[in-house]
Amino acid sequence: MELKPQKSSVSLSSPRVILISLLVVSLLFTIIYAREGDSGVLHSIQNTCKVITSPFSRVGNSIDTGVSNVATLIADTSADAETVSELKAQNAELREQAALLKEYAAEVERLSALLKFSEVNNIQGITASVIGRSSEAWSQTITLNAGSNQGVRAGQTVMGPSGVVGEVIAVTPVVSTVRLLNDPQSGVAVLLQSNRQEGVVHGNLDGVLYLEDVDANVNVQVGETLVTSGLGGSYARGLIVGTVVRVDTSQGVASRRIIVSPNEDFGPLQEVMVIQSIDTGDLG
Repeated sequence: MELKPQKSSVSLSSPRVILISLLVVSLLFTIIYAREGDSGVLHSIQNTCKVITSPFSRVGNSIDTGVSNVATLIADTSADAETVSELKAQNAELREQAALLKEYAAEVERLSALLKFSEVNNIQGITASVIGRSSEAWSQTITLNAGSNQGVRAGQTVMGPSGVVGEVIAVTPVVSTVRLLNDPQSGVAVLLQSNRQEGVVHGNLDGVLYLEDVDANVNVQVGETLVTSGLGGSYARGLIVGTVVRVDTSQGVASRRIIVSPNEDFGPLQEVMVIQSIDTGDLG
């Protein structure tokens, strides 16, 4: 019986053969590397590889350093942004405090002027702030934040730092209403300071003050100062009301118009004093 050779079932390209071959080669290189000196072939190849890969190693280190620096920069930028935000908030707060201090300083200045006027004229009164103002031409009034609880009563004279502004006409426990001199219904008995002649200052719808009820033969000059006479029971005596700024017709004409400029500007009033008592001395 003839025997035929059989083909091997193991291929040279099989994974098993490749693995065994690689192990054998590795073992041989290890033995050679261990036995040869530093000048051997394998050592020379190793040194060459280090030289070739060194730039890539440095690039990698640089990239790592760059990433670290960028992260630090981002953190610093975030911190700077937070700092700027905090500084802006602090700046806004300082501006608000400065504005408040400016308001307080202005209020102190106004109150000081009011106090000085009251001291010079021996006036005792209640200081109040203006919290409301009428907008109608036929009703020139202001509202104060003081009422009967503070001792305010209807009929009391109200003054500003420079002179009379009006009279209390209505009172509640906590607020009061003041009719200003330029109200059409207002009327205050006055004296011409130079000659003690009497008259009445009235308000008008046009907001102008007029001196009326003065004898036609009385010589009224521009610049004449008018003070309250105290007649009729309204308005305290001896307070400056205003100054004559215009006389339309000459002396002797009963219908002449005499225009008065109030001593106190009613527009910017913020604080006033409600007079409780006054010592005017001898006015003659």
